[in-house]
Amino acid sequence: MPKSRGRRKPGGGKKPVRRSPHPLRLSDRVLREARTQRLEDRNVLAVEAWASGCLGEAWLAAGMMEREPEQMLCLEVVGRASTTPSPHGLAAVAALERVGPPDSRSLLGETVEILAGSQPLPAWHAAAPHRPVRAWRAVDVWDSERVLFVEYDGPVPHTLMAQISEVGGTMVDNLALLTPAAAEAWAAMREDGEVPMPPIEQGSGDVLADLALALRLTDMTWPRQDDEDVVALRALAWARCRDHLPDWPEHQPLDEAERGRLLDAFAASRTDAAQEADTVRSLADLFLDYGENYLSRGPLCWSPGQAAGFLEDWLPRKAVLDQEHRMLLPAVLTQWVTFALTERGVEEPWISPVIAAVDAHASAFRAAFDDEEAWGPAKQISAALAARGVDLTDRDAVDAAVRTLNAERLAQQLTGRPRPSGS
Repeated sequence: MPKSRGRRKPGGGKKPVRRSPHPLRLSDRVLREARTQRLEDRNVLAVEAWASGCLGEAWLAAGMMEREPEQMLCLEVVGRASTTPSPHGLAAVAALERVGPPDSRSLLGETVEILAGSQPLPAWHAAAPHRPVRAWRAVDVWDSERVLFVEYDGPVPHTLMAQISEVGGTMVDNLALLTPAAAEAWAAMREDGEVPMPPIEQGSGDVLADLALALRLTDMTWPRQDDEDVVALRALAWARCRDHLPDWPEHQPLDEAERGRLLDAFAASRTDAAQEADTVRSLADLFLDYGENYLSRGPLCWSPGQAAGFLEDWLPRKAVLDQEHRMLLPAVLTQWVTFALTERGVEEPWISPVIAAVDAHASAFRAAFDDEEAWGPAKQISAALAARGVDLTDRDAVDAAVRTLNAERLAQQLTGRPRPSGS
């Protein structure tokens, strides 16, 4: 006889929650939100922001190999809205049409026409696109961060703001929809001690091209940028700037004559021990190589964040340095950033924070440099070759040694024998 579970006392306990065996798909949630938020009654800018958030959620949740998550969401919403026509379904499709990816616009537009045959279109559907009328770019003294403002007129005048960082690569850090005249208000709120970033008015096409290139580079980063505001407004920002997307900029290597001039000028600016000149010049050459390949705004564009990333991340993973180079590196880097920023015309008060960053992260550089688990593959191979006495400046010797090293490692994998120390 089964045991009694007893009766629930009046007012006691909680009613069991009935759970759906499967979570709602994003497309179902989109249609549910369109109904509960009465999308058809909102203003057109709020509608565009809402649709952008839906598309952003699909983009963020997609795996690395999923190339068209936004198009897939549009396709699913169209399918569900067409299966059970409703005013909120029509509003959802029409909202996605305003900011959706170009490849989906035709399908979304055709679906709107079909659904509109049996129900009224939202009033905002006929609203003209917002038109850029003014734009500003505010850049810090190190060219490591900039804020873009694009002011729009139209049905709901507003300003689209984008904050872009260059530390560790180009990344859109923040997006926002602000009131008109936001650029002037932002400049007035800056305090005297903050890094100078005066907004300079520029052509809206140039500023939107800057935003488009930054968005493209941000989209290429994995894991994806997950800032809530960026995810929510990414599709809207793309819809505003996609037509201004420039061609890929060609990498312009530093002219050898200019490289030589910079190295000579740096050597002449130093007043300390001449006997270390060769080591110091090779370090300066390393700093210049890093700047040319990793400082996206130019080889002399050092900032506190760039100095920190160089010392704590890039050097421990990538560089192979002997004891003399390691000992001198923090002091020489301090001299180099002073020289580089002076070359760029940065005033002394804003050189000091970069020097302070070098001092603050020098100990972390020393601690991390010997952590072999953090080494990248290239550094592991270089260290193994150096331990064998291979001259890393001799290309033929390096190629021969790498072939030998690969053969040895393959043999060790096949036989299961451990690698000898230093290999």
